[in-house]
Amino acid sequence: MKYLVIVGDGMADYPLDKLGGKTVLQYANTPSFDLLARSGELGLVQTIPAGLPPGSDTANLSVFGYDPLEYYTGRSPFEAASLGIELGPDDTSFRCNLVTLSTDEPYAKKILVDYCAGEISTAEADLLLKLIDSELGSDMIRFFTGFQYRNLMVWNGAPEEWQLTPPHDISNKIIGDYLPAGPGEAAVLKMMEKSYQLLENHPVNLERKARGLNPANAIWIWGNGRKPRIPTFQEKYNIKGTVVSAVDLVKGLGLLAGLKKAEVKGATGYIDTNLKGKVEAALEAFDGGDDFVYLHVEAPDECSHRFEMENKIKAIELIDREVVKELKEALETRGLEFSILLITDHATPLSLGTHTREPVPFAIYRSNGPVSKTEWPFDEVGAAATGVHYVQGYRLMDHFLQRD
Repeated sequence: MKYLVIVGDGMADYPLDKLGGKTVLQYANTPSFDLLARSGELGLVQTIPAGLPPGSDTANLSVFGYDPLEYYTGRSPFEAASLGIELGPDDTSFRCNLVTLSTDEPYAKKILVDYCAGEISTAEADLLLKLIDSELGSDMIRFFTGFQYRNLMVWNGAPEEWQLTPPHDISNKIIGDYLPAGPGEAAVLKMMEKSYQLLENHPVNLERKARGLNPANAIWIWGNGRKPRIPTFQEKYNIKGTVVSAVDLVKGLGLLAGLKKAEVKGATGYIDTNLKGKVEAALEAFDGGDDFVYLHVEAPDECSHRFEMENKIKAIELIDREVVKELKEALETRGLEFSILLITDHATPLSLGTHTREPVPFAIYRSNGPVSKTEWPFDEVGAAATGVHYVQGYRLMDHFLQRD
C-alpha cells in the first residue's frame, strides 16, 4: 500500500458574501476533491489543540501524527532542521522575516505594509541577511538565510519567556502594540529597529523600489522555540517516506521525523509554484521504494494572508486539477494499491487574513475500498454533515496508515 497525504495549506475558510454565502472550497470547481470525498471517508478533524497557537506548525505536527501538546516546542526549530542548522541544548531559534515597514516615525508608529516584502527572492534576501548578521550578530546570536522572506535567528542562552507576534497577523496595522515582550525584549527590539536603519537604503532595496516592488527594509522576530525530540516515522509507523514542500517548516518537520525531503526546482510557496515538479517528486519517491509521501502546497494560505480571493480559488482549483487528479491517475496507471488523505491543515479565512482553530475537512480514499458513496462534496459543510469528527487530530494519521 502506498500512502499519499496532500495538504492544501489554509484552504478552509468562512462563507463570503461575494461568493453568495459560500466558502472558497464550496465555490471552487474541485471535481477531484469531491470524487475522493464521495468515494471514501469524509469528515472533520481538530488539528490544533486548545491552548496552542493556530499555526501551520502545530497543525502540520497533528497531521503528521504527533500530538502537539506533547511535542510542540515552537515553529522555527523545524525550519532550522530543514536548513541543516543543528540546535544545541541551549539554543533558541527564531523566525526572522524580511518585511516591509512604512516610513512613519518613530519606529513604533510604523505600519506593517507587507509581511513577505513582496516575495523577495532568496538571492536578494541572502545579501540582506549577510549584512544583518555582520552588524547585529555576535558570539551568541547568529542570522541565517532561509527561503525568500523566511529566515532564521539562533540565540544561544536566550530567555525562555516571550510574547512574539507573527507578522502575517498584523498586515496594515501599526506595529507598536505588537512589538516583542519578555525578558529579552529590549535586545530584540533594538535589533529590529537597527535593521530598518541598515536596510531601508540598501542597494537591494533601492533597486526593488525602482522596479516598483516592496523593499525588505526590516527584520521581524517571532516563532521562537527549541529543538523538539520526536520519534521517527520509522519508529512510530514502521514506514519510510518523503516530504514534498516549498517551505522549510514542513520539510524540517519531516526531517526531524526521519523522512527525506525532496528539492523541487521552482517550488515557491505561492500560486506560481511548480506543481508539476511536486507531482513528479512524489511519484519518484514511490517509484524509488518509499511507501509514504507528504505533499504540501502553501499557496492557498499565502493568498488568504494577502486577502486575494480570486487567487485562493485559483490555487485550490490548481491543486484539484494538477495534483490530486494527476497523482490519482498516475498511481492507478502503475497498478498500485494506494490511499490518499486530502486535508487542509487549518483554516485561513480571507476575511481575517490569519489562521483560526476550527476543525477542518479531510477525505480518505483507498483504491481497494471500501467505497462509502456519500453525497457530500469536499468542503466545510459537507465534512460537518457526515458527523465524523476527530477531536484529537494527531490520531487521524493512525487511522489513515491503518494503525488504529
